[in-house]
Amino acid sequence: MLQELTIENFAIISKLRLSFHQGMTALTGETGAGKSIIIDAMGLLAGGRGSADYIRQGAQKCTLEGLFQLPKQAEFLHFMEELGIDTEEQNLIIQRDMSTSGKNICRVNGRIVTLATLRKIGEFLVDIHGQNEHQELMQADKHLGLLDEFGNQSFKRAKKAYHKAYDSFRQLEQQVKKIQANEKMFVQRIDMLKFQQEEIENAELQIDEEEQLVEEREKLSNHQKIVDGLAESYEALNAEGLNSLDGVGAAVSHLQGIAHLDTEFNSIFENVQNAYYLLQDSVGDISRQLDNLEFDENRLEEVNHRLEVIRQLKRKYGESVEAIMAYYEEISQELAESNFSDGQMDKLIKKLADQEEHVRGLAQELHNQRIEIAKKLQKSILTELKELYMANTDFEVSFLEMGNALQREGFDQVEFYITTNPGEPLKPLVKVASGGELSRVMLALKTIFSKNQGITSIVFDEVDTGVSGRVAQAIADKIYQVAQNSQVLCITHLPQVAAVANYQYYISKDVKKGRTETEVQQLTSEERVAEIARMLAGSEITDLTKKHAEELLAMAKK
Repeated sequence: MLQELTIENFAIISKLRLSFHQGMTALTGETGAGKSIIIDAMGLLAGGRGSADYIRQGAQKCTLEGLFQLPKQAEFLHFMEELGIDTEEQNLIIQRDMSTSGKNICRVNGRIVTLATLRKIGEFLVDIHGQNEHQELMQADKHLGLLDEFGNQSFKRAKKAYHKAYDSFRQLEQQVKKIQANEKMFVQRIDMLKFQQEEIENAELQIDEEEQLVEEREKLSNHQKIVDGLAESYEALNAEGLNSLDGVGAAVSHLQGIAHLDTEFNSIFENVQNAYYLLQDSVGDISRQLDNLEFDENRLEEVNHRLEVIRQLKRKYGESVEAIMAYYEEISQELAESNFSDGQMDKLIKKLADQEEHVRGLAQELHNQRIEIAKKLQKSILTELKELYMANTDFEVSFLEMGNALQREGFDQVEFYITTNPGEPLKPLVKVASGGELSRVMLALKTIFSKNQGITSIVFDEVDTGVSGRVAQAIADKIYQVAQNSQVLCITHLPQVAAVANYQYYISKDVKKGRTETEVQQLTSEERVAEIARMLAGSEITDLTKKHAEELLAMAKK
């Protein structure tokens, strides 16, 4: 259920905050006042396609925010858990910001989500039914989806299982076709991948190995230079007779005698003494390095060969050892999935045939269930249409002959057939129904589905267009029935519909400081009388129209 809606800089609305209630709320007002803009805002919060055109002229961005009561369906709660969205407060706060730069940010309880995710969440929250939804009824290929909506949870699970099996079957079918169409090329590619896999495997690459080999090669290639440098350094520091180390030692002795006389002398003494000890350690280190140095020409050859192997692999498969290893994993996966060998094609074809048989079995189960669903839907729709003054109507869900060609929805194609005149044959709904009849058929469907779907908020956007009199009253009663199972928001120009609402909001627009502003006001009982009278009579409201309005409201209470 939508509890609160906040709109900023959206179309001709600068700032608006509305609170909504359980039951039925009517939105009334003059044409163009902004009623549909409010519904557009709800549609965007439910994941509808946005546009910078929605942003109020002069503003940099618009902000929409909706506070919804948390749906209780297990599927929805599981989806929230997968997304990591906190639902402990039992509320959902959905915010959507759209800027003139094209930036579009969607948040659910503070967490940023994609538009696709928001759209999936919105399916549990809001069902907006406008005049354009009649187009669904006018497109025969949409009728199967409407029939399936009437199915129970068992049917929905069967349909989900069919989709999974069908997608797997088509994927295998594409794999077999690809192999058959390019068998020679496929075999050549497998051979190439096996060669590449073996070449990389045999190299036994190690991470950081190349860097270590380069360092070792530099040392081996500069062996004589290293020996000469170490030997000459040792000679300079530790040769017999007067040498650098003896000289530093003598300096230490001389400075020690005067160190106590001045802090600067003492500092100089300590530095020279530390240098003396470090030089002693260095002489020992140089001596050990000279003793351990050994030139291995074979090892240098091995290192160079190993580096050449790595260079060749990098030239073929990647710019680094890590890239080569990643490529190895990729081709290994492809080889695992395309293990082609003698007899493998026969196995794949057999597997494909088995999968097709399984999918056909699931499709037949869907067909059988749909026949039963169609019977129940026909009965329910005829009941609803009778209450909408279409008692002489006959309605049928017709299953068309499609052969046994498998489609993603099975091998069924259905179309709604109708006749509103006794004695006349059933004909396709898309060819014979009038606008008013389409409105009533769609409303009958919504009434039926609202009892099963559990959607928290249903919006009717001028679905009562083209009807009047007792039919208008019947539609009002039917929308009110829907409101017993879901929160209903209804934009209407019919006084009969507005009168049965539990709440009524009046939408108007005014010019303030040279800018058009939309305003919304929740009407009191007295204000409702005046507004319904306006809807009845137009601009001139008389005592008689007020009495008629009071009568409509009184009848609605009963």
